[in-house]
Amino acid sequence: MKNIVALVDCNNFYASCERVFRPDLYGKPIIVLSNNDGCVVARSNEAKKLGMPFGKPVFEAEPLIKKHNIYVFSSNYSLYGDMSHRVMQVLEQFSPDLEIYSIDEAFLGLTGFADRNLHAYGRKISNTIKNWTGIPITIGIAETKTLAKVANRFAKKNREYKGVLDISSYKEHEIDELLKKVDVSDIWGVGWQYEKFLKRNNCLTAYDLKYAPDKWVKKHMTVMGLTTVRELRGTPSIKLEEITPHNKEIVSSRSFGRPVETLAEMEEAVATYVTIAAEKLRKQNCLASFVQVFLATNRFKPMEPQYSNAYMYELPEATDSTIEFIRHAHENLKKIYRKGYRYKKAGVMLSGIVPQDRYQLNLFTESYFRSRNRRLTSIIDELNEKWGV
Repeated sequence: MKNIVALVDCNNFYASCERVFRPDLYGKPIIVLSNNDGCVVARSNEAKKLGMPFGKPVFEAEPLIKKHNIYVFSSNYSLYGDMSHRVMQVLEQFSPDLEIYSIDEAFLGLTGFADRNLHAYGRKISNTIKNWTGIPITIGIAETKTLAKVANRFAKKNREYKGVLDISSYKEHEIDELLKKVDVSDIWGVGWQYEKFLKRNNCLTAYDLKYAPDKWVKKHMTVMGLTTVRELRGTPSIKLEEITPHNKEIVSSRSFGRPVETLAEMEEAVATYVTIAAEKLRKQNCLASFVQVFLATNRFKPMEPQYSNAYMYELPEATDSTIEFIRHAHENLKKIYRKGYRYKKAGVMLSGIVPQDRYQLNLFTESYFRSRNRRLTSIIDELNEKWGV
């Protein structure tokens, strides 16, 4: 059976979330600022067209803001987490195979839908998300996750595709024409170090990398690089639910084998999911600033009372501590847990992820890195590695 996967990407997600509750701002330029209102972290298309760069310090952007009457919002991660949860819930209705890749991206397995008009199905998904949540999305459909990323990129940049591009039925030469227009820096899984190396060796586009010799790729880019090349060639090599290094968010969730009703059972499940997510975070050598908990009843049993909710908390200091994450996750859970419901699913999301070596510790707090917490966490990882989590 032909493998089909779709990448669903929310457009200008933070700005789009703000617009849902301010419909008067449709068509007007919007920017969203970082936690401390220090710099620009999200821009609407209108703001981009006015020349507002990503990451620009707000004091430097002030003249442009005043000149064009750009609307400015402080980041509201509780809102964004809740809106993300709504989008993912809707996506679950279109495929049983869903991988939440980040707060604004998800992969959908569409292998069993190959006999359908996938472009029309993509349009149906897009319209439903927009009508039910207010969030605009773009969809790329292909035979591999890496090619779905490519398709999504073209769908986003070219209005002719109306937000959906299906290349799963393209002939190879048609895909090659697209790959010739993709810079190696824009290939999913190619970081800046590999970008520099590839360009020094005259491998400038995704097309060039696709036809690079396997031995050369494996020697210089390891097995992971070869995996990317195989994906570009149309060979599915990255399965759904696999976590790639340095994700913007890490999600750990499961559907329960039987309904969960008590807070104690839910706390136990959430602690397990946190442990899994935190271990993945540490394997990336990263820290996270936000922890979100979400839960839901079984939407396929409409005769039972329905309830779902999510809550996101910003940590005082970025960390990779399982103990800290569990403590805050349980606090979050108590805010959204309601008695009288039979819960089918729960999960956690770690976000605000930064590389450990780039994070500046707060000198005015007793950092987890200067405590026994880190040694304890290392012991937990060793035990999980040996006995399983």
